[in-house]
Amino acid sequence: MKETLVGRTRWRKFAIAMVPATAAAAVMVMGMSNGAIAASFAVSGQQFQISADEMVVDGFAQYGSIDKEVGADKDPSKVHVVAVAAAKSATVKNLCQSVVTPTPIGTVTMQIHAGGAGSGPVTAENLFLDMTSLTGDAVFENIEIGVDASTMTKGAGAGMVGGFGQQASRATITNVKQVAWATNAGTFRLKGMHLEVLMGNKPCF
Repeated sequence: MKETLVGRTRWRKFAIAMVPATAAAAVMVMGMSNGAIAASFAVSGQQFQISADEMVVDGFAQYGSIDKEVGADKDPSKVHVVAVAAAKSATVKNLCQSVVTPTPIGTVTMQIHAGGAGSGPVTAENLFLDMTSLTGDAVFENIEIGVDASTMTKGAGAGMVGGFGQQASRATITNVKQVAWATNAGTFRLKGMHLEVLMGNKPCF
């Protein structure tokens, strides 16, 4: 079975729909103890962008979750709803990652490029992406939509009991543009990596 999804997906709304309305700090702590939440660290107060020509994922799962900044227990604005993509393995072509930061001397952008022509693709194992936005053209193979998130086995991880999940044996996404709060992986190999700090607002897209 192969299902093709082409166009833009508004993951923020999708993630909100997947997280139960009763999700709170107690539920989040329980989820972390069960390995359900990808970002086991406090996220920064800044989102970052990721773009790529192509991302191929073998073993894909996707579910809703929550990321927290330091001080989130007292400030609800520091709690962020995310859509987690959990990949057993991923291959990425022409990766760009950027974060834009205001400083006393003006806006500064840090860019990381890897996996470009001639260097070979970026590869990762047990990769978790905590996203608020994703656009691109996608093909999912052997996809299951509406699975209880805690029962998923195809991807690198599972979500909360009763949560909405989807999984596929393979996902191929081209013209990738993501906005995320966190990324973590068991192994992340950046071939041909180049890090650059630039003055001004110069994100990946």
